[in-house]
Amino acid sequence: MSTGPNRILDEFAKLMTDAAGAAQGVRREVETAFKGQAERILNTMDVVQREEFEAAREMAAKAREENTRLAERIEALEAKLAEMTGQVTPAATAKPRAKK
Repeated sequence: MSTGPNRILDEFAKLMTDAAGAAQGVRREVETAFKGQAERILNTMDVVQREEFEAAREMAAKAREENTRLAERIEALEAKLAEMTGQVTPAATAKPRAKK
């Protein structure tokens, strides 16, 4: 067993180690409490989570592409129908649209 100044230094080192461990535990508890409170606040504000936003954005982009493909297909079918019947349709006389 240590005696004198070495024992005091050993006890002080042990005390500081324990204090650091306790401070780390308090830090984790504060972070957990803060995250929980932040989530509750965001949920009451009806804020969308990033994953949900990205999924909706991808769905909108796919729908936009599909609408463009369908519009082009309709114009082609109208032109073909007009050609077969000899009629003039608005799509056949319209100027080509600029693509975005």
